[in-house]
Amino acid sequence: MPRRQLLSPQTRAALFDPPSELATITRLYTLSPDDLAHVRRRRRPWNRLGFAMQLAYIRHPGRALRIGEEPPTAMLAHIAGQVGIDPALFVDYARREETRRDHLVELQAVFGLSPFGLADYRAMWRVASEVARGTDRGEAIALAVVEELRARRVLLPAATVVERLGLAVRARARAAAYASLIRGLDDGQTEHLLALLKVTEPQGRTGLTQLREWSEAPSAANLIRLAKRLATVRAIGIEADRARRIHQVRYAIIAGEAGIMNAQHLSRLGPERRLAVLTAFVIEQEARLSDAAVEMFDRLMGALFRRAERKRTERLTDRAKEQESLVWMHAVSGRALVAARRNGTDPLAAIEGAVGWEAYEKSVDHAVGVAETADEGNSLPEVVERYASARRFAPTFLQTFAFHSYRKSDPLLKAIDAIKALYASEGRPTLAKDAPVSFLQRRWRPLVLPQGKDLDRRAYEMAVLAHLRERLRAGDVWIEGARAYRRFTDFLLPRPTFEDLRSTGSLDLPSPVSWPDYAAERTKLLDDRLREVAALAEAKQLPDVTLEDGRLTISPLSRAVPEAAGALAKRLSALLPRIRITEILAEVDRWTGFTSSFTHVRTGEPASDRAAMLGTVLADGTNLGLSRMAEASRGLNHARLIWAAEWHVREETYAAALATVVNAHHAHPMARHWGPGDTSSSDGQFFRAGGRGEARSDVNGRYGDDPGVLFYTHVSDRFSPFHTKVISATAGEAAHVLDGLLMHGSALSIREHYTDTAGATDHVSGLCHLLGFRFAPRVRDLKERRLYVIDPAADYGLLMPLIGGPVRLHFVEESWDDLLWLATSVRTGTAAPSALLRRLAAYPRQNQLAKALREVGRIERTLATLDWLKDPDLRRRSHAGLNKGEAEHSLKRAVFFHRLGELRDRTFENQSHRASGLNLVVAAIVLWNTVYLSRAVDALRAAGEDIPADLLAHVAPLGWEHIALTGDYVWADDVDSSAAFRPLRRIPASFQRVAA
Repeated sequence: MPRRQLLSPQTRAALFDPPSELATITRLYTLSPDDLAHVRRRRRPWNRLGFAMQLAYIRHPGRALRIGEEPPTAMLAHIAGQVGIDPALFVDYARREETRRDHLVELQAVFGLSPFGLADYRAMWRVASEVARGTDRGEAIALAVVEELRARRVLLPAATVVERLGLAVRARARAAAYASLIRGLDDGQTEHLLALLKVTEPQGRTGLTQLREWSEAPSAANLIRLAKRLATVRAIGIEADRARRIHQVRYAIIAGEAGIMNAQHLSRLGPERRLAVLTAFVIEQEARLSDAAVEMFDRLMGALFRRAERKRTERLTDRAKEQESLVWMHAVSGRALVAARRNGTDPLAAIEGAVGWEAYEKSVDHAVGVAETADEGNSLPEVVERYASARRFAPTFLQTFAFHSYRKSDPLLKAIDAIKALYASEGRPTLAKDAPVSFLQRRWRPLVLPQGKDLDRRAYEMAVLAHLRERLRAGDVWIEGARAYRRFTDFLLPRPTFEDLRSTGSLDLPSPVSWPDYAAERTKLLDDRLREVAALAEAKQLPDVTLEDGRLTISPLSRAVPEAAGALAKRLSALLPRIRITEILAEVDRWTGFTSSFTHVRTGEPASDRAAMLGTVLADGTNLGLSRMAEASRGLNHARLIWAAEWHVREETYAAALATVVNAHHAHPMARHWGPGDTSSSDGQFFRAGGRGEARSDVNGRYGDDPGVLFYTHVSDRFSPFHTKVISATAGEAAHVLDGLLMHGSALSIREHYTDTAGATDHVSGLCHLLGFRFAPRVRDLKERRLYVIDPAADYGLLMPLIGGPVRLHFVEESWDDLLWLATSVRTGTAAPSALLRRLAAYPRQNQLAKALREVGRIERTLATLDWLKDPDLRRRSHAGLNKGEAEHSLKRAVFFHRLGELRDRTFENQSHRASGLNLVVAAIVLWNTVYLSRAVDALRAAGEDIPADLLAHVAPLGWEHIALTGDYVWADDVDSSAAFRPLRRIPASFQRVAA
């Protein structure tokens, strides 16, 4: 059995071997005059060369030259050239072992170095132990040891010494974490945990499997089943605080294992580790089940409101038909009355003759009924009519959770308690007359408190459920044990930590942290910009913009793509080699090594089965799935794919692999033609759901009547899709804009970002500014958007009709510290921006922080609008950026073609893997196309053709006509890393003449 390794061969070489790249060799191994003086003291030329090589090795990587070791050829040539000796003489160095040892001792004395000894081993044990508390990654442990030895000026030992130390330390850290996590478990808890591994169902499922599997389809029955699973988990009695006993990264590793291992895997583990993994499973499962139950409650209530709205619409349609007949009846009778008065005849006889008195009486009664039941402008009456549907799940949901609020004696929580008591009572209980009602919104009051009548119980219960849903969304009410619905401040950086960062000036925010400085700077900037644009409008100097009589008109952008660019794009595309999608992934992996980012969930080691890893990515990216990928692949089986998917595929590994490809693409010279690399756009792409996937998807009328989800993707100006996530089809896109800008993991540094109207809100504008991003959305109804001013008495000329009101700076001043706290929390990655923005925007009566951020956003949105009016280049950049994202949608549709392009995964995690796999495959295609477009350009230029750089800016790397996306998938386990590029295709001369 092979010895376990801490480091991959690549990492071991990076830490312990000298570099082979010429630029790095020149930087590290250029000898100083003092170095050369030491070298020249040797008598024989081979000893001078050997001494110089020993000196170089001690400098980097920081170890002695091993006996018989052959340095990299480029390194040897570089050092030999400096000392003026033939590199071939190096083989004669150190024929006497004493010479090599003497040189090493002398170098240690000269540079103040010491050899690695027992005391150093003990010290490194302590260093490695501290690192291993929080990670299983051997690279991190070894790197900490190596850096510490270099800092102590101790020569590095052999790599095997560091690896053995790291393996021992890691094993001890794991054991300590397991012991700490299960410390204090009583016999009953232990028995319950181990019982999860036993088969308890006729279907042959263990308790572990039963707790993991549930349907995400929103229904009362499924919500009740979730509550039962949650009760089972809670009955085990594992407190969530146990997770805080160990380093959170270490806990995340154990929790990751808990999410993957089945009963068979766990039965093979040692007793302590088995109990620790089961403990983490129970802690995580309580949070997952709590979140799932609240989300299902939210979706059930949302579906109830949508059905009520549809019924209201149908009712209004029917009423309109009735009103049309009533209007006609009364028009005829009214005309008869007018004629009778004019002619002096009997009016009653006129009505009798025109419509008939009996019909007239019925029409009047009907009109009175219609008037008395006139629409109140909302669908709440229809919501109350659906009380029976809500009653199926409301008792279980309310009894399952304990709700908490920021407000003391919150009337909503008292109302919930009153309803719980009502549900728990026997017989036909009635609601207490003093049940709290102060929490009710105005639109609910006429239904809950009808005039002259007692409190309407059905309306009251529905109102409580509706208000609870809104406040759970906003974070105004939270649930202990949940993760997505916890207290709002739990999403933020701990307040003492924030205060420490602020006191040391380490907030890392681009905006002024002092309120007076911020207020003065934005007030002056906004006033100056308003006056500048007003003056340009007065002089009619706003490019392609007219402002007359308060009406704003912006002319469409003229076509900016030269016709010659289209012809050039066709010629270059025709030169690209024909290739299979499997070969593209293999070649891109050979260039970038992105499969190394798919690390093992526990050991942190890169995936060793490269072909299986690529097959798993393509199964996600094409929507084929693992089973069908195994059937369609030569050289892969289902077991290998399952292993790669379960142990190596996670959102963080997908993100790391994507970052590797994106970084390589942005570094390629060809990509620089498409943009500076610091601007981006984001947009959602709708994917229909089919089969089991329909259960957890939503219907958005904007995309038709089919259920589905959105893949929300960020694309750089160089066509790199650097971030993606799955969001509900009915969710607002704006909350997710900042997720991609801050959480992409690549080397991109985005300065300016574009969205369409769906991504533009005041909250996003405000937070983008606080975090240092220039937000420039392309708003469809810009002429309807109002501008805001700080001085309401100021006169801004032609802009005055566009002014919507003053910015209420007192809101910002009162919450300035909290705004900085919020921005710092987002900047440090404490919470996803979308989680915070959704809560700030969810509740109708927003809290002070939400109001303050909205006012900051109004300032920034006004500034962005003014820039949009006066800067046609900004409009053109935004338009081009969004077009790049939309063009990439077509490529994604082509790649994601299996199963009719429908998502049939019933869990959010699997849908997320589909989105991430698709994004990674597209990024690989973009990089491959970029490399070969560059080679095609070089080939045409080598043939004497002039290819202007300005035309290349319009050649997109998004073509797929040359790529075989279908057919058998062939995977090669061994790939020649030295393989040359593929030859370009030859094009007939006649085609070239036509294209030219």
